[in-house]
Amino acid sequence: MATIDTPATTLPPDLPLPSDWSLADLQDHLGGIPIERIRLFPSPGCATEADADEINARQDRLYELVDGTLVEKAMAWIESAVAMILGAKLVAYLETNDLGMILGEAGTLRILPGAVRIPDVSFISWNRIPKTDVVRSPIPAIVPDLAVEVISETNTAREIERKIREYFKAGVTMVWEIDPALRSARIYTSPNDLASVPLDGSLSAPNILPGFSVSLRDLFANVDRLAPRK
Repeated sequence: MATIDTPATTLPPDLPLPSDWSLADLQDHLGGIPIERIRLFPSPGCATEADADEINARQDRLYELVDGTLVEKAMAWIESAVAMILGAKLVAYLETNDLGMILGEAGTLRILPGAVRIPDVSFISWNRIPKTDVVRSPIPAIVPDLAVEVISETNTAREIERKIREYFKAGVTMVWEIDPALRSARIYTSPNDLASVPLDGSLSAPNILPGFSVSLRDLFANVDRLAPRK
C-alpha cells in the first residue's frame, strides 16, 4: 500500500473564514480549484445546506458545501459516462445481493456537520440508512460505505485529497478514485493507505460487496472507442 502526503488542515464547520482573506486565499484553501467553481452568493463562509438545496433545485447545478462555501461539482460527460457504467454494474450486482442501495452523481449527502458532499457513485448498506423517513430529506445525514470519485479536468489533487480525508473522518469504509484520463484507479482504505489499480486491474471491495469486481478495461471500454482511429 502506498501513502500520500496530508495537505493543510481544514476549518471547523462553525468557524467563519478569516476576515482578511482574499479570493486567492479562499481558492487555495479549497484546494486550488478553478475560481469559476466557487460561488460568491451566498457569500463564502455563510452558505448553508438550504442554500445548496435551493440552488441545486432551481438552477439544476450541483454544489457541495465546504466550510460554508458553495463549490460546484465538477463532472464532464466522459466522467459521467464512466460513473453511469459503474453504477449500472453495481445495481445489477445488488439485484442478487440485497445489501443496500446505489446513489448516482446527484446523490447529495451530509457526511459531517457543515459538510455536504456528492460522490459520483456511492454504495450505502441498509444498516447505515436511518429508520426515520429519510426520503423526505433533500440532503440526508447518511455516510456511505463506499464513495467513488471520478476525476474531472477541473478537479485538483488537493481537492480530492481533502474529500478523501473527509470521507474517512465521516466513517466511509472505502474510496475508489477513478481517473479516465490516465485509465487508472486507486483504492483507498484510509486517507493514507491506497493501492493503485492499472488498466489491466479490477476494482473490488470484498468486505463491503462480496464477489463484486469490475475490470478497468470494461469500465473504460466506451471511452476508449472515442480515441482517434489510426
